[in-house]
Amino acid sequence: MIILKSEAEIEKIRVACQIVAETLEYLKENVKPGITTTDLDRMAEERILKKGGKPAFKGYRNFPATLCASINSEVVHGIPSKKSVLNEGDIIGLDLGAIVDGFYGDAAISVPVGEISAEARNLIKTTEESLYKGIEQARMGNRLSDISHAVQVHVEAAGYSVVRDFVGHGIGRNLHEDPQIPNYGEPGQGPRLKKGMVLALEPMVNMGKNPVMILDDKWTVVTRDGSLSAHFEHTISITENGPVILSSLKKDF
Repeated sequence: MIILKSEAEIEKIRVACQIVAETLEYLKENVKPGITTTDLDRMAEERILKKGGKPAFKGYRNFPATLCASINSEVVHGIPSKKSVLNEGDIIGLDLGAIVDGFYGDAAISVPVGEISAEARNLIKTTEESLYKGIEQARMGNRLSDISHAVQVHVEAAGYSVVRDFVGHGIGRNLHEDPQIPNYGEPGQGPRLKKGMVLALEPMVNMGKNPVMILDDKWTVVTRDGSLSAHFEHTISITENGPVILSSLKKDF
């Protein structure tokens, strides 16, 4: 069941999302060769607590950390580790959530570590663009799969593939609510989009083929072919005036 949110509830989600967005920006500034993903996790937790939020991922289904940090061929849900030292030329996905007053905020970015290849930079660029292509379709009256289709078309036109085993989701008092939002599919399918829906859209894009697998730690998702993967996510609300990005520090929607 898709739970529609009141304006007051959306405002609480926005507060949580802004803490996430500010923390991701802070982490982005600190991503550099030599730093470990445990360092980034510690920074994320300190920042969220300082801003008055609670880490949303830590303890969720026994996930052990505040931050999901996924390097190179890791798609999502990478567990921070002292052994995971960032190297020049890596790319890293930073996925973060916060809880404020009982409501969740969720967002993710992928960033370069120092100088990266042109191919890796294009993967990051295309993945972020695909998120905004999906957001453009998140309008009252459209169908859910209009979002999915827009993401898939943009990604595949660039020669990449969308991950099919993991999807976006509704969000509110729970981190994961209905509906599930695939990053592929034909347009015009699924629920019609309504005012008050709050959705976390999150394309995961592989440079190679789309199959993925979960490592023995039961969390880290990696590409089966070892290719690079990138991930972006925004939490948005659907309004009479179009989509509003709750997890952006910019006023671009």
